[in-house]
Order: sequence, then C-alpha cells, then structure tokens
Amino acid sequence: MGMRLPMDMKQRVSTALKEAMKAKDSVRLSTLRLINAAIKDKDIALRGEGAEVTVSDDEVLQILGKMVKQRQESARAYDEGGRFDLAERERSEIAVIEEFLPRKLSEDETASAINEAIETTGAASIRDMGKVMAELKGRYTGQMDFGQVGPKVRQRLG
Repeated sequence: MGMRLPMDMKQRVSTALKEAMKAKDSVRLSTLRLINAAIKDKDIALRGEGAEVTVSDDEVLQILGKMVKQRQESARAYDEGGRFDLAERERSEIAVIEEFLPRKLSEDETASAINEAIETTGAASIRDMGKVMAELKGRYTGQMDFGQVGPKVRQRLG
C-alpha cells in the first residue's frame, strides 16, 4: 500500500464517532453515523464494480461536500417555512461535517486558483470551461463551492 498518511478520512470519522459515543453527544453522534453510512454505501458500490479498493479520501471529501450542500438546502427551506428548530439542527450537522473538510479558500485564494487552473489547462474560451472545472475539482474538492465558482470561471472565459 506504500506510505499512508497518519490517519485517513475514514479513520478520522470512526475515531470521532467513538468519542461522540463516550461524550453522549447525540447530534454529533447521529451526524457522524450518517457520514459513516454514506462512506460505507460508497465502499459497497465500488466493490460492486469489482474494485478491490476502498473509498479514497478524495471520494470521502466529495461525499461530505454533498452532505453539506443537502443540509444547506434543507436549512434554507426550513427557514423559509418558519421551522427554525429544524433549520438549526441542519446547521449543527453542517458544523460537524465541516470539521472533516479542509479549510475553505478565501475569495482571493479562489480567484488565484481559478487563474492557475485556466493557465494549467490552457483554457482560451467558454468551450474550455469543463476542463477548468475538472482541474479545480481535482485540486480543491471540499475547499470551494463549485456552484459559486462556475459563474466566476464563465466570466473569466466569456
């Protein structure tokens, strides 16, 4: 397997899960269980494709990114419906999930990442947008909101 980082994402989640059990932190525990279940689902899907591998850290980051996005959408819907208690629960789940995500890039960092991706891919027009987005996703999964980055890339290439 070669060199491993001190602790991979799956280990970090299961360690946090054990700690939450000991601490009897119910929101944290249920969120960590959801993360764990999502990772296991992905593992099973990969094995179904005959892959010997388990979920990579990058795939875990993608799973976590999706989980945050779903909760942000739910929280927004609950806020609009006046269900602030439910919205608050979604936000506390987001806080737990984000502990496992890399730090979000600032506006400036995002702008220079976009510039770098455009240079690296040699993108010249809006037709190259897919290449640029793929480059960014490959490098910055979990560190930027691609929904917000897309229009910025389009603007730069347009």
